[in-house]
Amino acid sequence: MTVEMTYGEAALVALRQEMARDARVWALGEDLGPEGGLAGQYRGLQEEFGPDRIVDTPISESMIMAAGVGAAVAGTRPVVELRFADFAMCAADEIVNQAAKIRYMFNGQARVPLVARNAMGLRGGIAAQHSQSLEAWWVHIPGLVVIAPATPADNHALLKAAIRCDDPVIYLEHKGLWGVKGPVDPDAAPAEIGKAEVVREGGDLTIVTWSAMRGVCLQAADTLAARGIAAEVIDLRTLWPWDRDAVIASVEKTGRLLVAHEAVRAGGFGGEVVAEIAECCWGSLRAPVRRLGAPRVPVPYSVPLEDAIRVTPAHVAEAAVGMMEGAGSR
Repeated sequence: MTVEMTYGEAALVALRQEMARDARVWALGEDLGPEGGLAGQYRGLQEEFGPDRIVDTPISESMIMAAGVGAAVAGTRPVVELRFADFAMCAADEIVNQAAKIRYMFNGQARVPLVARNAMGLRGGIAAQHSQSLEAWWVHIPGLVVIAPATPADNHALLKAAIRCDDPVIYLEHKGLWGVKGPVDPDAAPAEIGKAEVVREGGDLTIVTWSAMRGVCLQAADTLAARGIAAEVIDLRTLWPWDRDAVIASVEKTGRLLVAHEAVRAGGFGGEVVAEIAECCWGSLRAPVRRLGAPRVPVPYSVPLEDAIRVTPAHVAEAAVGMMEGAGSR
């Protein structure tokens, strides 16, 4: 039975369920107790499970992550709250040189089953140190799983999957989605990590995206449909592993690929997707692959300037039309 809830509420339900199911699951980070997290993702959990399982920490991301890594190696399943994705840079050594490598360096004798929650993306004037989308950084690191849910239902099912995963997971919730409502089945099983969703079918071109850009691309697909262009929209949901087979199957059908993401275009994960498809599907392509992303500038504090660097439905639709008409990349 589905229930309407917000993206943030869906994650709260998932964490509560996992903590009730498995006594090894706990959370640590800044302002998780009385404050309940930035968007209420931990609201009421300290009262329910106690301060030993919902742990308020000092303001030190490196310490928070180091404690989480040690606790994971010792046999627990910590959920490490890093607040903004930008702040994860302060814990990069613990993530990259410890959490990601321990399983390999100890030949599987030690595992690091932790979830590092990072709030990514643009959200109306919170400036350059609170607005980045850094998913490509984490995908580049062997040993990390990277997840970026786009809907309340996925934020519920994928967080459950992340908590049960035996490897370290970088879990990228989009702060602009926290208040977005949608249907959620509280009894849903954990989602399959590495499985994309075809959210709209079409035969003319494939649009691949993730996180908040899912909604942007669906709006663009509506615009394209009014012009007689049937776009297939794929939400990757997890970026490592990513569902290469689903994208290849779609491109072999449509002959065209457009990848759109909110992160900076240069060095973005979209480049990995288009390169893989260009190599694997060359004989099926009827147009050059394309990618859209933000310009390589810091995110402005000014809301109008922030809006100027956003990838919009109009940008996606324009790029798609250009591909259909044979226009070159900008």
